[in-house]
Formats: sequence, structure tokens, C-alpha cells
Amino acid sequence: MEFFKIRRDIPFMRNALVFNVISFLTFAAAVFFLVTRGLHLSVEFTGGTVMQVSYAQTAEVERVRQTVAGLGFSDVQVQNFGTARDVMIRLPAQKGVSSAQQSERVMTALKAQDPTVALSRTEFVGPQVGEELATDGLKALGMVVLGIVIYLAFRFEWKFAVAAIIANLHDVVIILGFFAFFQWEFSLAVLAAVLAVLGYSVNESVVIFDRIRENFRRYRKMSTVEIIDNAITSTISRTIITHGSTQIMVLSMLLFGGPTLHYFAMALTIGICFGIYSSVFVAAAIAMWLGVKREDLVKTGPRKEDPNDPNAGAVV
Repeated sequence: MEFFKIRRDIPFMRNALVFNVISFLTFAAAVFFLVTRGLHLSVEFTGGTVMQVSYAQTAEVERVRQTVAGLGFSDVQVQNFGTARDVMIRLPAQKGVSSAQQSERVMTALKAQDPTVALSRTEFVGPQVGEELATDGLKALGMVVLGIVIYLAFRFEWKFAVAAIIANLHDVVIILGFFAFFQWEFSLAVLAAVLAVLGYSVNESVVIFDRIRENFRRYRKMSTVEIIDNAITSTISRTIITHGSTQIMVLSMLLFGGPTLHYFAMALTIGICFGIYSSVFVAAAIAMWLGVKREDLVKTGPRKEDPNDPNAGAVV
């Protein structure tokens, strides 16, 4: 599907240096905030109390959330669990307050609103579990990165693999930088969004790289810069349709999904926007600066001799 087609190639690579300087400054700022402020980790990582309560009728999640927040707990996670009558509440750990005391305070406040509420279970998530989750999350991120590098190196060429992984890590670090700067809560859902952005961003890079390889085979008189500009321009319609429809869905989660999906959708929104930017101005530009050329992507085999040619096999 192509709603529009640009007739003249847009000279993206002409301003590649300027945009990559901006990218480097943004990346450096993200690293600075990650080092100085750090991530505001959720209960899954830091430890805390997990409660599951049940109501006789459909639970009003927003009302439960306001009640628990009114007790002075910050960064409370409240969401339905299993059925519309069951609610899971995650409370951050507090110094000098036990898990039993936390759950007792919460149940007292909830029963004051609805006497039918019952405590189904309560448990304490220790920091050891949180440390294990953080370690497993980093391992998952590392495996995704390694898989992307291997895939691109086999499908295209090592220069494209290096360019794509730098662009993808650029997106991930900038997402984490936003969460560090604004001190948004970093939960397992946000980690899942970061991993999703890695795959989403590399997909855009693969589309552009595939068109670059196709152009090298088709246009033999074009320079590398012209080849890249043509590849990006010819895929713009697809980029706008794909990313536009995806962003509409993500924005609907951001605006109407409630607090449970808010930061998940926020991470995806940032990732989609920077994923488009990095695929065009970072990945393609780095591949160009690494010296990608026609010979890297178009393999020419030995010339087959015509058996009917009288000069075949002759030594000149």
C-alpha cells in the first residue's frame, strides 16, 4: 500500500553529520542522567508487599488506588488480577514498617469503604528477588542485542550489523534517559517495552538496508550516498503508514489505558519516535561512514564460459 510517492530523492545524508551530533548529545545527556539520577525502580526490583483482595462485586480499581495512595504510599500499583472482582496491590517497602503492618493498614482503609472486601493473600517480595529480576532483565537485553547482530551480519554485512546495533542501543539508552530524568517508575512492563522497541527499531533498519542492497543491484551508476537517499525516500510511505498506525494504537493505551499501562505506553511512544529517527539518520549514516559499497552486498561469481565460443579458454 502506498498512499503517496515522492518523485525526487530527499538528500538525507547531506545533513547526516548534523543529526548525528544531535544524537550524540542526546545520548550523552541520557547517560549522564542514568549515572547521576538512576532509574526509579518499581516494587518488582526493590522489594515490597504484594496483596490480593477480593470484592463481592466488580471492584472500582481507581477508587482502590486513591484510597491506598491516601495512606501515604508512593508509587502504588493497583490493577485487576484474574477477574474484575480481584485486585492486586503492590506497595513499596518502608523502613521500620513490616509487610503485615502495611497490609493491615490497607485492609482497614479498604474495609471502611466496602466491608465486603476480603484479603486473599499477602506476601513480601524481597530485594533478593528484585536483584534476580534485574539480572535476568539485563541478560534478556544482552541476548536480544547479540541475536540482532548475528542476524544482520548473516543477512547483510557486518557493517550494517554494527550500524544497526549502535542505532538500536541509541534508542534504548535514550528511553532509559527519559525515565531517569523524569524519575518515572521503571517496572517489568517498561522493560518489556524496551525489548519490544529493540525488535521494532531493527525492523525499520532491515527495511532500509534491504532497499539499499536492492538499489546497489539495480543502479550501478549511483554513488553510495545517492543509493542510501533513494532507499530511504522510497520507503517513506511505508514508514509513515506502519509507524503512524502503531503510534495511534500506543497513544490510545497512553491516554485511555490508565496508570497500569501508562509508563509501558510512554516507553513505546519514545521508542517508536526515536526508532524512526535512528534508522534513517543513525543506522544509515554509520553504514555509509563505515564504507559500505556495492561489492559488500552484491556478490559476483566467476564468469561462466560459453562452450560454443572459439576463444573460450584461450590465454591472452
